[in-house]
Amino acid sequence: MTMNTTTKITVSSRIPTEIINHIDEIAQTTQRNRSFHIKKALEMYVENYADLQISLDRLQDAKDKTIGIDQMRATLNV
Repeated sequence: MTMNTTTKITVSSRIPTEIINHIDEIAQTTQRNRSFHIKKALEMYVENYADLQISLDRLQDAKDKTIGIDQMRATLNV
């Protein structure tokens, strides 16, 4: 058995009732608690934000080669 050594911090935030209601519906359907779903949503946001930042950095890098849609389709055989 491994121990979870991740440090956790309590965060307080004002979230609109409508969003909490949706999270609660999901929590009830999945039999997970609200905190689980809020944590997963934040993890996804952070991951997507990192991917977006990498994409933007690559777009702004003049040395990073770009290809057109036709070349991409030909390369992928689609």
